[in-house]
Amino acid sequence: QVQIVESGGGSVQPGGSLTLSCLASGVTFNHYSVSWYRQVPGTAPGTERDLVGFISRSGDRTEYRNPVKGRFNISRDNAKNTVYLQMDDLKPADTAVYLCKADSGKLVYWGQGTQVTVSA
Repeated sequence: QVQIVESGGGSVQPGGSLTLSCLASGVTFNHYSVSWYRQVPGTAPGTERDLVGFISRSGDRTEYRNPVKGRFNISRDNAKNTVYLQMDDLKPADTAVYLCKADSGKLVYWGQGTQVTVSA
């Protein structure tokens, strides 16, 4: 049974940091690229999930969307079946549920997400 579980969310003040984890089980993890998305409840249909960034299967390539460039960093440890999202200099606009997606090119698995709240 495949499971994707995010953890590490919480509440933080603006300028603070959090590190999220995405743990996969039931898959050969290094066969999957992983993307982080974020979702704000109540947003319009079709705009519900915004891509935050991506890491390749081996971890040698990462990409980030402009709003988080220079503040967020994605890394992975394939021996631990885990991808990390290090978030620094957090802003209220970063408040969302953060989800990870594992993609082998043929199969796609999503986690349930972890809430991040940034407020003073």
